[in-house]
Amino acid sequence: MLPPEILIPFIVASALLSIAPGPDNLYVLTQSALSGAKNGLIITLGLCTGLIVHTTLVAVGVAALIQASPAAFTVLKVIGALYLLYLAWQILSSPAARLSGSKTQSLTPFQLYRRGILMNISNPKILVFFLAFLPQFALPQNGPLMPQLFLLGALFIVVGFSIFSAIAFLSGRLGDWLKHSPRAQLYLHRIAGAVFIALAINLLAAQV
Repeated sequence: MLPPEILIPFIVASALLSIAPGPDNLYVLTQSALSGAKNGLIITLGLCTGLIVHTTLVAVGVAALIQASPAAFTVLKVIGALYLLYLAWQILSSPAARLSGSKTQSLTPFQLYRRGILMNISNPKILVFFLAFLPQFALPQNGPLMPQLFLLGALFIVVGFSIFSAIAFLSGRLGDWLKHSPRAQLYLHRIAGAVFIALAINLLAAQV
């Protein structure tokens, strides 16, 4: 068990990082506003599942190999950027007549969950971030490092899920108003598409 002087600063840092605007919470915010808090929560579950993958990779040291290989990092970020551009195209190509229902609403819960996983694990910046962030709080004097890293990753996921769930709920309430404003729905779709395009460009420009 990690001591309080490690756990408390880690939880505070995790909360601040989860609140700060980023691709994951922006995605939850826009999709919850467009198609309801329930879908936002399902996407959040997918995103958190992706964090389990990143935590495991960091704990077993695979992330260090990816960070040391520019070619592997480049392949991963191109895949992630293409996926973000695909999501932008899906949103922006939706006919105006379908805006009141939103394309996201036509997806099954499993498809939404899978989308969250793919968006998270296809972003190598998150993997590199975990590699830089988690080991700062894992100290040899507190026992074997691997269990510590898994515990820290689990705590980060719990904190992130709590904050993202709150974002989904609040954005879902905004969606109730959007249902009565087709013009606002149209603008939000365009904003969501623009966000994904900007995130794709930012990811392509990322360096190890």
